[in-house]
Amino acid sequence: MEDTKHNGWTNYATWRVNLELVSEMQFDEPTTAKQVADIVESILFDNQTVSSSYVESYALAFLDDVNYHEIAEAINFDFEE
Repeated sequence: MEDTKHNGWTNYATWRVNLELVSEMQFDEPTTAKQVADIVESILFDNQTVSSSYVESYALAFLDDVNYHEIAEAINFDFEE
């Protein structure tokens, strides 16, 4: 992998999804990124046994990566003109 940033993974989100949702799975054949994404989405959104707090935890973790300063600058750009 190139330029790893979190425990050998590209970023925190990649590391966490692999650690908590994918790493214990057994695959019988090679898979694609799309298949992995579909599996993860199914675990989080289609599985009735997954608690809403688990999904909320993921949402909050990803929101932590948002650069709100950049968004505010984009909004405020119109006001500066």
